[in-house]
Amino acid sequence: MHENGNQTKRIWRSVFAICLAVLLVSLVMLGWHLLPRRLRPVEPPSVESVVSEPALPDNPVDFAAKQAENPDICAWISIPGTVIDYAVLRSGNDTEENFYLHRDEQRNYRYAGSIYMQKINTPDFSDPNTILYGHNMRNGSMFAALHKYKKTAFFNENQYIYIYIPGHILTYRIYSAFVYDDRHILNSFNFYDDAEYDAFLQQTLSPTSMTKQVRPGVAVTTEDRIITLSTCTTRDSERYLVEGVLIHDQATN
Repeated sequence: MHENGNQTKRIWRSVFAICLAVLLVSLVMLGWHLLPRRLRPVEPPSVESVVSEPALPDNPVDFAAKQAENPDICAWISIPGTVIDYAVLRSGNDTEENFYLHRDEQRNYRYAGSIYMQKINTPDFSDPNTILYGHNMRNGSMFAALHKYKKTAFFNENQYIYIYIPGHILTYRIYSAFVYDDRHILNSFNFYDDAEYDAFLQQTLSPTSMTKQVRPGVAVTTEDRIITLSTCTTRDSERYLVEGVLIHDQATN
């Protein structure tokens, strides 16, 4: 009889211990769910949950090879819908400002010249306004194709400028094209002064010229970077400008 009593006590002790363990586990789980998420310890992600960074696209222009031929090649411009698909050059320390006005990529004399920027602009297109110059050739080469933007249908259907530089593809959306005077724009405006930059932007958004196209709904502010493509007209006192605003900067290999 005494032995049966001890066995009963042992059974009850076991039941009590089990119940106590269940109660403690329940309290811990309840506390975990009540604890604010921001205070919970962060578990390291499993190997399976780690998503690798997408590979960078290759730059379609082999700048190492291009610059080995001529270090003044700083970029490449391509405008779908036109024949514009050229290297962009910028005079080095050993050449004058407008050296490429009548020089090709190999620095040889050619009346048609090259598409080029002046030394006042940085070659990585990081300035508020980067200006590229090109001749309006009768055979339709260089920047002659810019004059196509005078036609509304062409302006509406061809919206983008692609600039390739080492390590990046820059996409600009064309928002304005118009006849302007022949002033030296970079010497006429301080684009690092918001008031002066805005004054130029307002001229591009609302040109006074009768020959103009402006894309509705495109907002451009002094926080943006723009590109200005400049070429001649039939008058020495005029230039035809095509304006684009940077909308995407894609890093490349």
